[in-house]
Amino acid sequence: MVNSLRSSLRQSLAAVMALTLIGPSFAAPAMAQATIAAGPSAKAQGGPASVADLAEGLLDAVVNISTSQSVKGDGAGAGPQPVIPEGSPFQEFFNDFFDGKDKKDGNRKVNSLGSGFVIDASGYVVTNNHVIEGADDIEVIFPNGSKLKARLVGTDTKTDLSVLKVEPKAPLKFVRFGDSKTMRIGDWVMAIGNPFGLGGSVTVGIISARGRNINAGPYDNFIQTDAAINKGNSGGPLFNMKGEVIGINTAIISPSGGSIGIGFAVPTELAQNIVQQLIDFGETRRGWLGVRIQPVTDDIAESLGLDTARGALISGVIKDGPVDKGVLKAGDVILTFDGKPVKEMRDLPLAVAESPVGKEVDVQVLRDGKEQTVKVTLGRLEDSPEADADDDKPAVAQGKGGETQDQARPEDPAEVLGMTLTMLDEVRHKNFGIADSVEGVVITDVAAGSVAAEKGLKAGEVIVEVGQDFVATPGDVTSRIEELKGEGRRNAHMMVAGASGELRFVALPLE
Repeated sequence: MVNSLRSSLRQSLAAVMALTLIGPSFAAPAMAQATIAAGPSAKAQGGPASVADLAEGLLDAVVNISTSQSVKGDGAGAGPQPVIPEGSPFQEFFNDFFDGKDKKDGNRKVNSLGSGFVIDASGYVVTNNHVIEGADDIEVIFPNGSKLKARLVGTDTKTDLSVLKVEPKAPLKFVRFGDSKTMRIGDWVMAIGNPFGLGGSVTVGIISARGRNINAGPYDNFIQTDAAINKGNSGGPLFNMKGEVIGINTAIISPSGGSIGIGFAVPTELAQNIVQQLIDFGETRRGWLGVRIQPVTDDIAESLGLDTARGALISGVIKDGPVDKGVLKAGDVILTFDGKPVKEMRDLPLAVAESPVGKEVDVQVLRDGKEQTVKVTLGRLEDSPEADADDDKPAVAQGKGGETQDQARPEDPAEVLGMTLTMLDEVRHKNFGIADSVEGVVITDVAAGSVAAEKGLKAGEVIVEVGQDFVATPGDVTSRIEELKGEGRRNAHMMVAGASGELRFVALPLE
C-alpha cells in the first residue's frame, strides 16, 4: 500500500502544501537521515516536566499495523522507489522489497506500515481505513516484537476508521477513550505511533485548533495538533495528559511528507460511537433525516429575516424519507437539532449521523418568518441508496438579481432581475427537457453580466417560489418581487428547480 496524497485544503494555501494521509509508510529500514528538532520546552509555563511515566503506561497498547497487497503488472502504483547507495548492505533487502515479483503471475507484493491501538483486552484494535484498505493480509506487531494475524471487523470510509480483531493467548494491555469535547485549544497532548517504520515513537504538543474541516469527508470535525506526526502515524492515538485517547491521527499538511506541525486527528466524540457500531454490527448505522440542504448565505438570511447567516436551509425533501409527510418542508431553515445549535450547514449532517436510528428528536426551524419546533423520527441512512447519494448533502447555492419590468398580462413573457421568464407549457417542458412533475415559471434567457447570471441561474431552470409563495406565471414573479420591494426587502428569496426537479434556493438582490 502506498502513501496517498489528499487534495489541498484550500485554494488559498500554497500549491506546495498538500494534505497527506500520514500512513501507511513503506516497511523500509531506518536509513533516512535523522533531523533533530526542538520539542516542547520542559520549562514552558504549564507544560509537563516529563511525560515519561505517562508514556511508559501506554506504549504497550500502541501497535504497528503491517499489511501486504498484490499489485498486478510491473509495479504500477507501487510508489516512488528509494535510491540506494551502490554497495549498500541493504541493497538485497530493497531489491526483494520493491522489485520482487511472484514468479507465477508476475504480480508485485507491496508491503506497508501504519499505526493502531488496542481498546480491549480481548484484541480489538483501532486504526485508519486507509492504512488497511485493499490489503490482502493484515498483521499486528506489538512492542515486544510478537505478531498476530488480524481480521477486519468493519470499516467506515466516511470517517476513515477501521476496527481489527486479533486472537491473543493472554489478555492484552489496552487504552481507553476519553472525552474530546472537554479538550481546549492549548491543552497538551501526546501522540504515539509508527512514523517511517520507527515503532513506539512518542511526541508531545498542544491542540492547535478544533472542529477543522479539511474536506476529507462529509463528517469532518478534526482536532488540529502540532505534536509531530508523520507518515506511518496514521491510525495511532492522540492522548490527553490523563492517558485517554481523544483522537485518532489521520492526516497532515506538508510540502515534503514530513511533519511541519500541522496534523489532524478524528476526535473521539465522533470516533467512539463509530468504533462501537463496527464492533457490534460490522458496519455503521447512522441516523437519516431525509433532506437536501444548502448553506444560509448572508443574502438568504436577510431575505428570510434572520439576524445572522446561520442554520441549514432545506432545499428538498427526499421522497419516502423520514420527513416526507410534511414534517419538514423545502424552505425551512433548521436552527437546532436535538438541542444542538446548527451554526452552519455542516453542523447538521454531523448531528444527524451521531444520532441513533429511530430516535425521536426536536428540530427547531424557521418557517414563514416564524420559529417553531417539530418532532422528527430518524430513519437509517444506509437503508436507501438515494439517501446515501443525497441525504443532508449541500445543494449548490447560487444567484444575483437586476431590474423588473411590468407586463400587461400575467401570462405574457417578462424580464425581471436579468431573466426572461415564460409560461411553462407542454412545448417548453419538451424543449428544455423539464420533468413533467416540475411546475412554475421557466427561465428562457439570462442576460450576461446580470445579477441573475452572477448567481448562476440559467435558461431551462424553473422558478417555483418567490418569497415562499408559489408562482405560476411571469406576472406572479414580477408582482411578488414588487411586494417584497414594498416591504423593504433587499433580496428576493426564490426556490429554483432544475430540469429533473432538484431544488435549490437563491437570494437575488433587489437593489
